[in-house]
Amino acid sequence: MVRSHEHLKSVSVSTRLYAFLWDYIIILGYLFLLTGVSFLFNPLLIPLFTASPLSAEVTGFVLITLPVFLYFAISEGSKSQATWGKRKMGILVADMRGQPIGLGNSLLRSAVKFFPWELAHFTIWHIVIPTGYSDTVIYSLFSIVYGLGFIYLISPLMNKNRRTLYDFIAGSVIRYKDS
Repeated sequence: MVRSHEHLKSVSVSTRLYAFLWDYIIILGYLFLLTGVSFLFNPLLIPLFTASPLSAEVTGFVLITLPVFLYFAISEGSKSQATWGKRKMGILVADMRGQPIGLGNSLLRSAVKFFPWELAHFTIWHIVIPTGYSDTVIYSLFSIVYGLGFIYLISPLMNKNRRTLYDFIAGSVIRYKDS
């Protein structure tokens, strides 16, 4: 049965936060594993992180951001419609009718969700390995990161369905599994 979003019980911000904290356990586990493996491949990785901001950014993206992005996108776009953390909290990602969002919208949702994170990495690498970017550009990029982070944090507080900016863009809503 197809339902409109008005019939979906909104999920609290705290429930979403707890779901993310559960997911962060998986992310931390991956980061610890990556750290351990990086000691074995240190001679190969050091040049990638020191040659240029671009090579550092791409390497960091491939090793860290991309796997986390894919974890969220594939999990939420799958049949279960949820990451491990969301499943533990009894919530899932759906479209505005309560149906699965599919992989395409899930990829879009995750791309928008992680854009500030990756923009922060980009900016940091341009500080660590100085380039021709002026301080004004660097501070402007950080302002965008913090501005988007703030919008992402307050957007669920400003609508009855507790949708974030990336939910609006992807046409998704977080709902309880049984609603």
